[in-house]
Amino acid sequence: MFSDFSKALAQAGDPKFRRVIILGVLLAFALLSGVYGVFVLILSLVTPDQITLPWIGEIGGIHEILSWASLLIMMALSVFLMVPVASLFSGLFLDEVADAVEDKHHPHLPAVRHRSLTETAAQSARFLAVLISANLVALIFYIFLAPFAPLIWVALNGYLLSREYFTMVAERRLTPQDANTLRKRHMGAIWLAGCLMTAPLLIPLLSLVIPVFGVATFTHMYHRLPQ
Repeated sequence: MFSDFSKALAQAGDPKFRRVIILGVLLAFALLSGVYGVFVLILSLVTPDQITLPWIGEIGGIHEILSWASLLIMMALSVFLMVPVASLFSGLFLDEVADAVEDKHHPHLPAVRHRSLTETAAQSARFLAVLISANLVALIFYIFLAPFAPLIWVALNGYLLSREYFTMVAERRLTPQDANTLRKRHMGAIWLAGCLMTAPLLIPLLSLVIPVFGVATFTHMYHRLPQ
């Protein structure tokens, strides 16, 4: 498992890796900036720019105060939002990363059928919906089991990310049924690899890079595991 990640990390200078990382970072920041912009616009539409308080009088600049406050809130939320955002864009560029790994380490393999952009986007969107829904349900456990919230978060998202990424990598060369069987056969190792990949996602900026190396790691793992 650690050798798989080491091989993925050693390929960081690959042009395909750099392209996916740069695109992922730009798109993630564009999406988060767009969400923040829409949020601030809604706030400005539904709140007055000044209010009158008893014994104090009029207080202006409410929109500016809310904008700065919402920026701080957005920066805090981005720690958690980066997980689904990063996973979404990694899913879109998964084939490029897996191709780069196989071109270097398994050049003898036959070519795979690459999914269309529409097919890839639909699968990534479905996974994003599952990821968000599962974490919303898990909020109950995060609240009532607060001391264990980080462990629950890593275990849950490690399972979801490892399941999705390994399956997507395996389905490049196997039927969906065979890919699912292989994943179940090695579920423990795959889940552990997902947890190790998920923990650094709590770190801003690093969370935009880790999924790329996660996909590369699962590509190495797929070729290493007995089938």
